[in-house]
Amino acid sequence: MNNRVPKKNLLLFILPSVLGCAIFIFLPSLFSFLLSFFNWDLISDMKFSGVSNYIDLLSSNDFKLIFSNTVFYAVSVTIFATIIPLIFASVLNNKIIGKEFFKTSYFLPFITPMIVIAMVWQWIFDPNIGFVNIIFKSHLQWLYDAKLAMYVLIFVSVWKLIGYNMIIFLSGFASLSPQVYEAAKIDGSGPINTFFRITMPLMSPTIFFVLLITTISSFQVFDLIYLMTQGGPENSTNILVYWLYKNAFEFFNIGKASAIAYILFVFILILTIIQWKLRKKWVMNE
Repeated sequence: MNNRVPKKNLLLFILPSVLGCAIFIFLPSLFSFLLSFFNWDLISDMKFSGVSNYIDLLSSNDFKLIFSNTVFYAVSVTIFATIIPLIFASVLNNKIIGKEFFKTSYFLPFITPMIVIAMVWQWIFDPNIGFVNIIFKSHLQWLYDAKLAMYVLIFVSVWKLIGYNMIIFLSGFASLSPQVYEAAKIDGSGPINTFFRITMPLMSPTIFFVLLITTISSFQVFDLIYLMTQGGPENSTNILVYWLYKNAFEFFNIGKASAIAYILFVFILILTIIQWKLRKKWVMNE
C-alpha cells in the first residue's frame, strides 16, 4: 500500500506560511527598499530622488554621531552581556545551594515587559528620589547628563540580557562530557587552567552563538531608548533604529527612514559575515 502524500498536498500545507512570509515580510521589505529612493511624507505624491537620501544621511553630522552611538552601545552590550552570563553560568554549573533560585532570579528580568523595566530603572536613577543617588549620597543627573545616560542604558540592557544568555551557556555546559574533566583532573590540571584550556574551547560554539545573537539584537534596540531617554540628552543616546522611528513617524520623511533601515541592514549583514568568517579561527567542535 502506497502511503506517500502527493506533492500537491504538501504544497497546500506550507502555503499559509509562504503567504504569510510574502505578505508580512518579503513584500514590505521590497516596498521599503523602493521607498528609500523616493521623498514621501505619507500625504503628498512620492517623488523619485535616486540615492540622495543615502548621500544626505552618510554626509550628515547627525548620522555620524548616531552611528557612533549605535556602535558604542552595541559593542558594549555584546561584550558585557557575554562575559558576565558566562561567569555566572560557570558558577551555577557547580553544585551550590539555591542554584534553581538563582537561575530563576536571573532569568526574570528577561521575561519582564520592557515598559516595567524602564519605569523601575527611571525611578532608581531619578536625580531627586532615586535609589542610586540616595545610596551613594550623590546628586548625579544620570539620565539627563549627556556623559552618563548612555552608560545607564548599557547597564540596564546588560542586566536584562544576563538571564537569557546565562541559560544558553548552562545548556552548553550540560552538553560537555564529564570524562574530559575527569581526565584533566587526573593530569593535575587546576580549576583555572581547566576553564581556559578545556572549558572555553569546548564552549566556543555556544559563545559564538551568544555573541552573534546579542550583537544583532543590540544594533536593533528601540524600546529601551524610546521609554527611558527618547534619544537625549543632546542626541547622546540616539541610535539608528530610534532615529528611523523619528524620521518616519515624527518628521514624516519616509524615504530617509527607509534608507536608514537599509544602511543598518547592510552594516549588520557585513558584521555578521565577518563574525562568521572569523569563527573558523577560534570556534572548535562545529
